[in-house]
Amino acid sequence: MPTNVRETIIKLLVLSFVVGILLATFDVDPRQLLANFGETIEEIFAVITRFVEWSVKYVLLGAVVVIPIWLILFLLRKITGKKS
Repeated sequence: MPTNVRETIIKLLVLSFVVGILLATFDVDPRQLLANFGETIEEIFAVITRFVEWSVKYVLLGAVVVIPIWLILFLLRKITGKKS
């Protein structure tokens, strides 16, 4: 078997394993996924939407601190002529 094919198969197996673990985290089993494919997609979308809604407030909260500090450091580097 050529190396590229073997590597591709291994990558697909590892990726399938990771996705399987993620789906199991959301209580999705293979039979349910195939039987209720449309509903499952809606459930996955709902979980992603809830995660985004939950995480946005923390990103904004962190940005209130991080962005001004980054901007000050960026401007100081520009003024002094240093490159990072």
